[in-house]
Amino acid sequence: MRLDARFDSNDSDRVGGATVTFEPGARTAWHTHPLGQTLIVVSGLGWAQREGGPIEEIRPGDIVWFAPGEKHWHGATPTTAMSHIAIAEKLNGSPVDWMEKVTDEQYHQTETR
Repeated sequence: MRLDARFDSNDSDRVGGATVTFEPGARTAWHTHPLGQTLIVVSGLGWAQREGGPIEEIRPGDIVWFAPGEKHWHGATPTTAMSHIAIAEKLNGSPVDWMEKVTDEQYHQTETR
């Protein structure tokens, strides 16, 4: 995974954003955002999953919103890279709370649908 800060929030700014590129099979860990997150998919083919929900396919032009505190992950599919712009606001100095890794079983569950 490669992160290119497009507009980086400093200590006095609340909003930050970056282009994130995932190689095939790469994904984030489970995480939440205290004030939510917007993803704008710019290339490739990816997956996103909200805790308790199905894996959703995301494609260029898709805009994905995760509500504040909503546990989720996102990344590329096993065979196709994906890039998105991620935008999130800080609360108490942090835009994200990282959690456990997405297991291979969780990641590959869509292939058995």
